[in-house]
Amino acid sequence: MFDPTQAYDRMLLIRRFEEAVEKLFSEGRIMGTAHTCIGQEATAVGVAAALQPQDALTSTHRGHGHFLARGADPGRLMAELFGRATGYSRGRGGSQMMMEPALGFYGTNGITGASVAFAAGLALQAQLAGTDRVVVAFFGDGASSQGVIHESLNLAALWKLPLIAVCESNGYAMSTPASCGVSVDSVATRAVAYGITGATVDGNDPRAVHDAIAALADRGRKGGGPALLECRTYRLSGHSRGDRREYRTRDEEQAAWRQEPLTRIEQALTAAGTLDAAALERHRAAAERRVAEAIAFAEASPMPDEDTVAEGVFA
Repeated sequence: MFDPTQAYDRMLLIRRFEEAVEKLFSEGRIMGTAHTCIGQEATAVGVAAALQPQDALTSTHRGHGHFLARGADPGRLMAELFGRATGYSRGRGGSQMMMEPALGFYGTNGITGASVAFAAGLALQAQLAGTDRVVVAFFGDGASSQGVIHESLNLAALWKLPLIAVCESNGYAMSTPASCGVSVDSVATRAVAYGITGATVDGNDPRAVHDAIAALADRGRKGGGPALLECRTYRLSGHSRGDRREYRTRDEEQAAWRQEPLTRIEQALTAAGTLDAAALERHRAAAERRVAEAIAFAEASPMPDEDTVAEGVFA
């Protein structure tokens, strides 16, 4: 059952975590790169809330929110960004290579579209093993025309795999607007070409996302085969750190901020009488504390042991 207060807390945690990541990069306290999902929290939380513990999820280069929504420890996630041994990949993978199968989270991924191929393999394994696992693969509208996605969904349709491909349509592929890079108005319409179910949902409404995923997951568990769900949202942050967002106007962004998911769920919770202004402040403060504690944990964690540098290297 969808719990709006729990969804709000998860969305708050993701937002504050991502805001902290952007600040830490600007201060030079985290190195490398990262892609934040500010504005897309409702999609991550809605999907994760609809899944069962045995289900699996594959992510993208913009995967911190997916991981946190699935139950990741923010301290260990932050430690990975800091390159510390307590991180999910022992400080070796950074933002784009984190995985925790115990949470059903099969990794962030720096290869555009690869999440769907990986998920198709997991779905085939689940089918062959006779489990009731459903696998969700996140990808973006910028990745939606990648050949690997078409090939994977074609096979998933042929074999009726329990796979749900979730397109986070956030408006841009790096700096290219979807209108210039995607041949259709809705990625979900491409489901017809594969002979599978396709649907579009408001990606800024966690309940709507939850309900759509819950229905598709139930269908998949019963042998109904794969589905393609498009979640319409907006990437409020830049593509990656240092992106000055010169490819879009501030007016466009301001319009998007008025529809952003945290504001909307706060309005819904107060309108329903679930939380008042004071309660909202308490929830916000709790999220800020958790992120502050995550940063403290990461900074206090040891660097990886140099003697283990060759572990996990296969080439």
